[in-house]
Amino acid sequence: MIKYTCKNCNITTELSECPHCGERTEIVNSTIYWCKFCNIPTFAEHCPICGSKGKRIGSDIRPVFPQERLLLEILLDCPLKYKNSSVWNTAGNYYYADGEKLPFTASQTKDVDADYIRAQLKLYEVQNQNTAFEAVIEKFLLANRKRYENITDEATRFIRKMAESYDTTEMYVSFSGGKDSTVVSSLVMRALCTEEILHIYGDTTLEFPETEAYVTRFRKAYPKTPVLTSRNKDKNFEELCEQLGPPSRVMRWCCTIFKTGAIQRKITSLFRRKKRILTFFGIRRSESVSRSKYDRESDSPKIAIQKTVSPIIDWLDFDIWLYLLTTGIDFNTAYRLGYTRVGCWCCPNNSAWSGFMSRVYMPEQYERFRNLLIDFAKKIGKPDPEVYVDDGNWRARQGGNGLEYAKSSVITFEPCALQENTLNFELQKPITEELYELFKPFGYINYDLGNARLGEVYVLDKDGTLLLKLQGKIGSKTLKVSILNKKAGHCKSIKAVEDKVKCQITKYQMCMGCLGCESACSNGAINIQTDHTGLLSYKIADHKCVRCGLCIGHYDGGCYMRKVMTIKRS
Repeated sequence: MIKYTCKNCNITTELSECPHCGERTEIVNSTIYWCKFCNIPTFAEHCPICGSKGKRIGSDIRPVFPQERLLLEILLDCPLKYKNSSVWNTAGNYYYADGEKLPFTASQTKDVDADYIRAQLKLYEVQNQNTAFEAVIEKFLLANRKRYENITDEATRFIRKMAESYDTTEMYVSFSGGKDSTVVSSLVMRALCTEEILHIYGDTTLEFPETEAYVTRFRKAYPKTPVLTSRNKDKNFEELCEQLGPPSRVMRWCCTIFKTGAIQRKITSLFRRKKRILTFFGIRRSESVSRSKYDRESDSPKIAIQKTVSPIIDWLDFDIWLYLLTTGIDFNTAYRLGYTRVGCWCCPNNSAWSGFMSRVYMPEQYERFRNLLIDFAKKIGKPDPEVYVDDGNWRARQGGNGLEYAKSSVITFEPCALQENTLNFELQKPITEELYELFKPFGYINYDLGNARLGEVYVLDKDGTLLLKLQGKIGSKTLKVSILNKKAGHCKSIKAVEDKVKCQITKYQMCMGCLGCESACSNGAINIQTDHTGLLSYKIADHKCVRCGLCIGHYDGGCYMRKVMTIKRS
């Protein structure tokens, strides 16, 4: 049972909408009960099958499929012991068999021989039948039928309400191949009575093999459903790890480069003639602390015409599996193996349990990535590279110390002694025409007013007011920037203009085509391209740019990569 609270009315309810004011409520807590007579988890405190009062087993729960159960049994040195048991996993990654907690933690897998585990899985594979599991699930679905009907009915009503003024050509499902987006996909097609809803699959290039296989199956199962793939074809993950270092929990540059940027580019391309877009997401509040603050519906901060809705935002894992198993729809087989999340297989946010399973089920990919991590650890001078990697310390890495590329995050400048409000910059890359693109958010570039032989270029306001003067010859690394008006970049002081100028200089030095700026522009004015030789092109369309300047300060220091690569200056 889930309890919600309405802050407006100061009441507790069992509904995700306040029965008094109709506003969204917030989850206070959730409780899943265990019926010892029926040997299953129930949402209701009293078992709907036998009527007995259940005992709290956790705040959330998921079924353990036979494949994961066998893996668990091998780790406990008792293959097939729980073959006929009702095995579940609760929040906190605790395993229960017939309501009794099993003596296992993911930390026990650190030194386990993955080759031995694979051999044991193969040895017992034929004997690992599904019969008992299917009987347990059948009873689980029967006991929780009311919960299934309630959440499904509420979600479909919400979807219909959100979509009532939209045409099918104005909406799409954000599809990852994971269980949550699979449920949302099913609910949307069910609620709107059509399979002809666009799906955009974000291929990060780091997907599980099971995810790729599932997306292929999905396309075959729903031939009327257009499934388009967004993918950053210009970048290679391993090459970027060499340049930037592997991503960590606090520096997940991979998300910006391989996910957000690519998806936003695809959306902009597909819906450029639309005045509005409705996007269905499979985000749930129970997934993480950051997502617990998400709204069920909101306007996109990046695409002005986009409205995003999350129909299952309050669902538990319990609810997700209740829906999948009740409807019988196909889902990603990685969950049968024991993975709880199926984003990028080598994500630094993955659990120790997930990492262990990758050792077992993806040995070649795992070893290749481990060697990459060890090489990186050696490069930055870690005394025990293997320990640094195997203990997971790479996941907590911060900054770009030890990396050559990180040096570009340092801006070298000094005030001009002869001219007021003027800074002399020593750049780390020669001046090209690309530099002037980065000053378009301040105003309009004018090449005619300045002395071409001195490399003078002016930035003007729309009414012709002089804002900035740039002086630097093409091919030179010396740039002089004179601030002619404190209102440049919508600022209120010379110091504020200086800070924004530094942001753009940082961006010029550090840009490696991560697509962060392109995604941040709600007007679609920024276009970033990388050709087959690696040459970068950063363009801002004059007719689309409204000179709001938001792209300048969207990231601290002007560039997303600066945050990732910040180093200590000596």
